Amino acid sequence: MIQVYTGDGKGKTTAALGLVLRAAGAGKKVLLCQFLKSGNYCELISLRKLEGIEIEQYGSASFIRHAPEKKDLDLACSGLKAVKKAILSQRYSMIVLDEVNVALKLNLIRLEDLLSIMNEAPKEIELVLTGRSAHPQVIKRADLVSRINAVKHYYKQGQRARKGIEL
Repeated sequence: MIQVYTGDGKGKTTAALGLVLRAAGAGKKVLLCQFLKSGNYCELISLRKLEGIEIEQYGSASFIRHAPEKKDLDLACSGLKAVKKAILSQRYSMIVLDEVNVALKLNLIRLEDLLSIMNEAPKEIELVLTGRSAHPQVIKRADLVSRINAVKHYYKQGQRARKGIEL
């Protein structure tokens, strides 16, 4: 099955992490691939303490502060290759492609490549895609789509990201 969490609201990655915790609690093997991200966020510290969860990051530390560069393209492409390899290995019950929708929107990966992965994934593997601006074809191919809409956010009042909440 393929799940997509998209929209401009806070909580897309958080929803996917809830699925990761649930799957790990059921004894399933999970791969969390984070596109556009690097660093040791608090949720990753927690997840690394649990059995059955592997985490890979395919982003540069400074990506959010500059326009995409060749290294960002290379990292995103490496991430897709890793996902494809993971699917073929059949070692995982769940594979999360965190922020893959944004990587697609920024042209760091090709739509054809992502759709190919979605089409090749066996039904036994839960494939979870997150990130704003999910492409209409990604939405069409998915089995479940949740759009998380921003109604109000404290960032607009100047609140910075807080450790243990957003970081």
